[in-house]
Order: sequence, then structure tokens, then C-alpha cells
Amino acid sequence: MQAKDCIVVINAGSSSIKFSLFEGDALDLALKGKIENLYQGQSRFSAVDATGAVVGERSWPEAPLDHAQAMAFLIGFAHSHLDGRKVVAIGHRIVHGGVDFSSPIRLDADALARLEQLVPLAPLHQPHNLAPVRAMMALAPEVVQVGCFDTAFHAQQPVLAQAFALPPEITERGVRRYGFHGLSYEYIAQRLPQADPRLANARVVAAHLGNGASMCAIDSGRSMASTMGFTAVDGLPMGTRCGAVDPGVVLYLMQELKMDAAAIQQLLYQQSGLLGVSGISSDMRTLEQSDAPRARLAIDLMVYRIGRELGSLAAALGGLDVLVFSGGIGENSAALRAAVCAQAQWLGVALDPELNRALPAGVVRISRADSKVAVWVVPANEEWMIARHTQAFTLASNQAKIRGLTLMPPS
Repeated sequence: MQAKDCIVVINAGSSSIKFSLFEGDALDLALKGKIENLYQGQSRFSAVDATGAVVGERSWPEAPLDHAQAMAFLIGFAHSHLDGRKVVAIGHRIVHGGVDFSSPIRLDADALARLEQLVPLAPLHQPHNLAPVRAMMALAPEVVQVGCFDTAFHAQQPVLAQAFALPPEITERGVRRYGFHGLSYEYIAQRLPQADPRLANARVVAAHLGNGASMCAIDSGRSMASTMGFTAVDGLPMGTRCGAVDPGVVLYLMQELKMDAAAIQQLLYQQSGLLGVSGISSDMRTLEQSDAPRARLAIDLMVYRIGRELGSLAAALGGLDVLVFSGGIGENSAALRAAVCAQAQWLGVALDPELNRALPAGVVRISRADSKVAVWVVPANEEWMIARHTQAFTLASNQAKIRGLTLMPPS
């Protein structure tokens, strides 16, 4: 990439689009922002530069935007703020890659059609990840778009870690454990050895805790097991998702409560987790400030489940060297980190209470010097990981074109 070349990263959800602009070979962040409240209320846009200074704000009080309208606005905004930069490609976060996609791909009409078939496996995410891709194809078909998958980092897990105890006629249809938050875990796996080279071959359990929450066992930078499975509703309790639940519960909901598939999906994905248990909020900050017994129960249940999964993942690794917290809750809730570490003392975890409370910015160790298991906080940076994959994919594609041109016989 030239000094003024840049990569745009799009991370789209059901009601928002986050974007980041990275420039140069080092992928330095130049600009980031988001459009919130798509389809509902008053859509709002804000953007800041690398220093945090506001460079753009707007709202749409007359009518909310949809994904296509939001992308059209972002394209216009980007053009007016490129300052001589050239957009080489756009990288998108795609939650589910299924069996076929375990590395970044060029997003074209054929790829989009195949990825749309995976919507039932990630109904809260996949449609909204794909909407901006479709919008860009219509608005600027000449722009290279690259899909980066949250499932890709887990694709090389041991076969047994991916398997369900189901008949082959089911599993051969792609019913297996995929794991998610892979872009976040991949970033952690690369960032930890940079912070401490001794951790390059460490046995790590990383906890990505946010509105979506999961944990991953990583050995020498490779994913070995994950709490999420076939879909992103498995594993830990989350903001509104239930996490692991006995399949018999689903049968009970169908047979005894006469709930159909749509109602069960809404219950498991949108009405459970912290929100469902507390009856108050899916936001950990709100729950930590509440005196309601159900708020305390929701927090305690999440901490308990993290502790159980930590033991399971440590067993999958044959021991534990490092525990990592990441994601909105993992990075910002000192109380939750302290509670999880108190539960994990049997593993040799010894938290430094002062470091945990004060938490300096950046990648930081928060365990005591004599802790057998090092405890780190690594701020999530999925966007940079997407930018790096998109950069590498684009460079490889360009080199392949050059080789192809070189090998062509003269006319």
C-alpha cells in the first residue's frame, strides 16, 4: 500500500453501522464513526479523527435511515474527508462463514448468495452484516469488498472440539461447533506476544465479554475450543441471549407452552440473558448500579458461568498460563473482573486489586507478580484485524493479477 492508500472497515449491526478508516502500511487509524438508530427513532451520525476530535455530526429527525441510506451517506462523507487518500478496499465483518468460508474472500453476488443461506445460523447478525455489502454493490460496484469471518479463527480447532454427538446425516450438513468472536480472539492472540514475548506459546483463555459474550481456549496462538457453538446463542449468558440451555428446554417450550419457532427464537436471542434474568436491563453498567435482587442475580449468574467455562477451557488446554479480559464488559467492569478472578484462585489466579481498579489504558497486566496465571486486559480491536486481513487479501490479489499479466503470451 502507498502512504495515502487506506482501508475502510464496516461493522454493521441490526440498528447501527460502525466504520473505521485505516491508512498506510501500518494501518494507522485516521477516522472512525457510526450511524445509530437505523429503522427507528432519530438516526444519528458522529465521527472523530485519530485524536478524538469530532469531525462530523448529523441527525435525521424527519425519518430514520435504513442500511442502504446510511451507506450512501457514509460514502459521501468519506469522499469529502479523504484528504487525498485512496480507498483500496472495504472490509466487512461477517459473523458466520459456515463450512465453506474460513479465510477472507472477495464479496461478489455469488458469495453474497451463499452467505445469505447462513442467515438461520446467525439471525441477529448475518442479515445486517450483508446489508451494507449489498448497498455498496449498488452504489459503487467498482469498489473491492472483502468479507472477514468471525468463525474463521476457530476453523482449525481439533476435530473433537468441533463435533456434536449426532448422526452423520445431520453433522454432514454442517451441523457442528463453529465458534464466534474469532476476529477479537485473533487480535488477542497476536497482541499478547507483542506485549510480552514470553506469551508466544502460552496457554490462554480469553473472555470477550460484551452484549455478546464468549470465551476461547488458545494454545500458541491457535484456537482450541470455544464456548459458542453452532450459533452465537450458545455458551455464556449475554446481554439478551440465554447462552447454553438444555435442548430439552426447547422441546418443553414447543410441546407444553405451544411456542412456535419464531417465538422461541425471540425468547432465546432477545428476551433472555442479563435482560431476562434481571427484568431490568441488558446493560451491565445499569445492573451494577441497581439494588434490585434480580439485577444481582443476573450478574452472579454470569460470573458463575464464566467460572465454569474457565475450568472447562483450562482442561481443554491441559493447564492455564494466561487469562485475558476483553470486550465492553471485560474492559470496563472492574467488579466483574475481580469476581471472576476470585472464583479462579484455585487455578493460581492472583489479581492485583489496585491495578484492576485503576486499569491504565491499553494492553495491561492486572495480576500480581507472584500469580501463577497472568491476568491481562486487551481492548478489543476487531476493526484493525479486519483492516489487516483486507490489506493482505488486496495485496495478494494485486500480485496475482501482475503474475497473470506477466505470464500471458504476446498477442
